Amino acid sequence: MAIAGNGSANAPVNGKLVTVFGGSGFIGRHVVRALARRGYRIRVAVRRPDLAEHVQPLGMPGQIMPVQANLRYRWSVDRAIEKADAVVNCVGIMNPSGAQSFDAVQAFGPRAIAEAARAAGLSAVTHISAIGADATSQSGYARSKAAGEQAIFETLPQSVVLRPSVVFGPEDEFFNRFGAMARMSPVLPLIGGGETKFQPVFVGDVADAVAKAATGEAKAGTIYELGGPDIKTFRECMELMLEIVRRKRLLLPIPFGVAMMQARILSLLPSAPITPDQVTLLKSDNVVSQAAIAESRTLDGLSIEARTLAAILPTYLERFRVRGQFDAHRAA
Repeated sequence: MAIAGNGSANAPVNGKLVTVFGGSGFIGRHVVRALARRGYRIRVAVRRPDLAEHVQPLGMPGQIMPVQANLRYRWSVDRAIEKADAVVNCVGIMNPSGAQSFDAVQAFGPRAIAEAARAAGLSAVTHISAIGADATSQSGYARSKAAGEQAIFETLPQSVVLRPSVVFGPEDEFFNRFGAMARMSPVLPLIGGGETKFQPVFVGDVADAVAKAATGEAKAGTIYELGGPDIKTFRECMELMLEIVRRKRLLLPIPFGVAMMQARILSLLPSAPITPDQVTLLKSDNVVSQAAIAESRTLDGLSIEARTLAAILPTYLERFRVRGQFDAHRAA
């Protein structure tokens, strides 16, 4: 079930309730803010609500409430969805850990959410997947994303699935990771030679797309692919990042075979900088398909004007400059 909204940044609370699973994460918190601006009450379903209090100031007092839910325990999913008018799933992981496996989080989890939503009388959910979701992929991440999409549509065919490319924004794990690396290391690795293509999309634009889908402004039963206005190779992304942080670093091409061996060793660490699965993902371009463009299953199709890397990256990468934000007005 979708709920109508007027999209106003100053909309009063309208009494409608949206449950957002994973609403305290990088994308989730922006989704919560986008929905709050449209006047909805939001129930933020997370494993640790005591660590999600930072989402409450995104709306008016009482508008946003964190609650406990774990996708591996159906009863908690049912409880989080109870009396909700719409449901959004933002839960996703790049690195499996313990019980939080790809299949548990990104395949079993979406099915549990969709089944609970159906039991609560809803006809659809809004689900965030990823460009590259593929049941035949060699990547466990991509296979689990495809399984999650299948589970959603098998259970609630009128649902909307959103597949973003690499998402960038103040808390991202892509540009921030390499910005931090550039601050410490004279060399940055280019896995596979840095030729993989991305179409980075601003997290605020993704959040707007999610809000539109959850409030009935997207075509039901559709997969949207979300990419920004810039298609860049891995190398070009690193060059742009280095230009913004005003540092010179050697960009070292690393063949996929060598990168895979390194990733297998690094994956033994508690917090691996890269995993074999991520190396596998880098073997394929991550851009919006021509079919999605032709069928208007994009940000343009949702009447969202995508923001550029050049407009957003300097607003949060300046902290990686030699003098941090105090370099903001110095000549390059």
